[in-house]
Amino acid sequence: MTSALQTLYDETILDHSRRPRNRRAVEGGRSAERHNPICGDRITVHVRFDGGVIRDVSFEGSACAIAIASASLMTEALNGQTMAAAGALAERVGSMIAAPPGAPIEDVGALTALAGLRQFPIRVKCASLAWQALGALINGSQPG
Repeated sequence: MTSALQTLYDETILDHSRRPRNRRAVEGGRSAERHNPICGDRITVHVRFDGGVIRDVSFEGSACAIAIASASLMTEALNGQTMAAAGALAERVGSMIAAPPGAPIEDVGALTALAGLRQFPIRVKCASLAWQALGALINGSQPG
């Protein structure tokens, strides 16, 4: 991992895990939960859509610092996005964090910090929980 990516990873993950943004329920929205039975992490994502656009997004849950930071970063990136754009971003982030450590890193703003997880493959599931819940909401596979 380059020193610039290491710094971004360290600072961003620590900041969002210590001071998560949008950690609350959304009134009038839909929700989906994902759980990692191996470690016990549980994240619920709440989204309020208006005409196919995300008007409010938040999360709740009991999880490790990586899962909390990823959920916090996700909520900051999604407000105002269309469902299609949010789904595409979820796919890009999922591919980025699951890629081998030496693979090129796509710049996705603050979410690029999650690429640092490539060094810790066991933590990819932690970082993916909120994104998987979002996917369930977008695809309608879990009613809220």
